[in-house]
Amino acid sequence: MSNPLLAARSLVKAHGSTPALRGASVDLRAGEILAVTGASGSGKSTLLHCLAGIVRPDTGTVEYAGERLDRLPEKRLSELRRTDFGVVFQFGQLIPELTAVDNVALPLLLAGTPRTAAREQAGEWLERFGVRGQEALRPGEMSGGQAQRVSLARALVTGPKVVFADEPTGALDSLAGEQAMTALIHTARESGTAVLLITHDAQVAAYADREVSLRDGVVTAEWAAGAPAEGAAGTAAEPSAEATR
Repeated sequence: MSNPLLAARSLVKAHGSTPALRGASVDLRAGEILAVTGASGSGKSTLLHCLAGIVRPDTGTVEYAGERLDRLPEKRLSELRRTDFGVVFQFGQLIPELTAVDNVALPLLLAGTPRTAAREQAGEWLERFGVRGQEALRPGEMSGGQAQRVSLARALVTGPKVVFADEPTGALDSLAGEQAMTALIHTARESGTAVLLITHDAQVAAYADREVSLRDGVVTAEWAAGAPAEGAAGTAAEPSAEATR
């Protein structure tokens, strides 16, 4: 088995006096789609933020392609988030003043791509995600499904090696959520992009190659897609369908 592209070991993180992670460890391999499931408050989003270099763990290590993310200066972390990482949040977090095409083009512009070329590439990615023709719309003029697909296009436009998706269908109805996930997984498979999915939805987790369950800030179970969940000590773990908000 190949070495992991991204590896976290014994992560501990507290928000003030409230523990969020209590020694969580997880691996993500190149091209793999990994779902992290668990109830609300289990530490899923904090784990994603540590893995993406958005926040630093209090203790523990995060290594990406041979670099210790938890030790990198902010300038290098920002560079990685522009080039190697794409992040999708539950509510998209599009810039409200920008049109769809300009939201998607923004990461390219920040990386130095000329404006005309950036907007052209952005239009191509909007087409991939089924929102071609919506280029001039601003976030307030889009449906939830359209906005989330624009967010997905923005996360993938730079050709990242890893996409971090935090509850990517949490604000969508079932049809829009299925369309967004289908587009994300198809594009990731096509480009060999690794995806870390944070979700409490068993239907979303079913898109993954592998699933890990987080409880009280610790990984308590891990299993391959289609395999029965089994705890680290060999005892049956709760299926992810029960890990709901």
